[in-house]
Amino acid sequence: MAKELTTREENYSQWYNDLVIKADLAENSAVRGCMVIKPYGYAIWEKMQAALDKMFKDTGHSNAYFPLFIPKSFFSREASHVEGFAKECAVVTHYRLKNDEVNGGIMVDPDAKLEEELVIRPTSETIIWNTYKNWIQSYRDLPLLINQWANVVRWEMRTRLFLRTAEFLWQEGHTAHATQQEAVEETMKMVNVYANFAENFMAMPVIVGKKSENEKFAGAIDTYCIEALMQDGKALQAGTSHFLGQNFAKAFDVQFTSNEGKLEYVWATSWGVSTRLMGALVMAHSDDHGLVLPPKLAPIQVVIVPIYKGPEQLPGLNEVAERIKQELESKGISVKYDNRDTQKPGWKFAEYELKGVPVRLALGPRDLENGSIEIARRDTLEKKVLPQENIAVYIENLLVEIQNNIYNKALNFREENIRTVSSWEEFKEVLDNKGGFISCYWDGTVETELKIKEETKATIRCIPLDSEENTGTDILSGKPGKYRVLYARAY
Repeated sequence: MAKELTTREENYSQWYNDLVIKADLAENSAVRGCMVIKPYGYAIWEKMQAALDKMFKDTGHSNAYFPLFIPKSFFSREASHVEGFAKECAVVTHYRLKNDEVNGGIMVDPDAKLEEELVIRPTSETIIWNTYKNWIQSYRDLPLLINQWANVVRWEMRTRLFLRTAEFLWQEGHTAHATQQEAVEETMKMVNVYANFAENFMAMPVIVGKKSENEKFAGAIDTYCIEALMQDGKALQAGTSHFLGQNFAKAFDVQFTSNEGKLEYVWATSWGVSTRLMGALVMAHSDDHGLVLPPKLAPIQVVIVPIYKGPEQLPGLNEVAERIKQELESKGISVKYDNRDTQKPGWKFAEYELKGVPVRLALGPRDLENGSIEIARRDTLEKKVLPQENIAVYIENLLVEIQNNIYNKALNFREENIRTVSSWEEFKEVLDNKGGFISCYWDGTVETELKIKEETKATIRCIPLDSEENTGTDILSGKPGKYRVLYARAY
């Protein structure tokens, strides 16, 4: 088949790029650093969206939409926020083009300069908090629990499909609260919603933790995250939730009258996940044959492929296949019956294997005689022949088994790749030879964190929430450390 992949062992990075393109998830566009998400890739993203959107609404949030353009002056109101995003901002300066007859082309019309330049949103805290000023007057208006599904632009210089692109899709939650405690509880609730989604839908185990001061979101008091481990031993930040304190409320003068009649600034959170989760899904589970998709996120959960020698055999196969398809669909399972005569069964098998369809059914004339059907599962590549009777119940249970198996395989891999070290030499040796998460004590200083990053390219991924407070020695500085952190090289 023409779509052969580079193997993971040969070149993991090339394997990833090959797979994203050959499995029809996405491709590079004519705009540098931007991607086209193809229908099959977008179908997976839609399933992610649907699951997350329900989780947000179940926790009391509503969707809204805010402008793509943000007045440049808004960014200057929160100093650390503008500093964090300044290098990635794309800015609109003019609003019209005109013909340049002298040079035979199109130029920006110098007379059409904007009075105030507009930043194309890299994130929406500023425009949203400027809006909230009009929405919040009293404690009765709180809490305000808003989410938006949108695109954002961050002018990345080195890009990779899904993992880091100049434009990407995401959701961003922005909430306002009457008390600090409520805002902190919201921050923790949402990072746990993300962990629940990653583990129960993506079948991807994650570690929930707090970011170090150096790695936290620009403008936040505290940032919490979910960190996942990819098959090449690199970490991937899969979602973040930020406690913003009163920083943005003060920057945009968002105050409310409390039930005691006092004027107070509101407390804020923001939280988000993006199409980067698509990259995580590919790298966490897939193999050298193609995608391995957890059933809960697979656009096609079951494919049925007829095997026949002549067109006269097809009507009988169609009848049985359609019956099985209807039985499966009545259980809420998405099914495709591929009886195209333009491709041979072998080509179809390879194609659906590449695209990660969890279960493949093959049906031939002999199966009609015997009342049987062949089942192949994508996660283990095992095949077996079973009776057609009660096949829908069997597949319903099999999809649950596959979802759990994919998760457990990823969990075992992660547990085998968390290593505790107690010296600088051991740290470097493990990082270079094995990768994965490295657990060690940290002295809590930005200086040590940056020095380790400079020398090894490893960063503190998080301080795990379940990290017990003990005393130990920082592996580089030798100074006392209060708790273990997880270092890794990361995407």
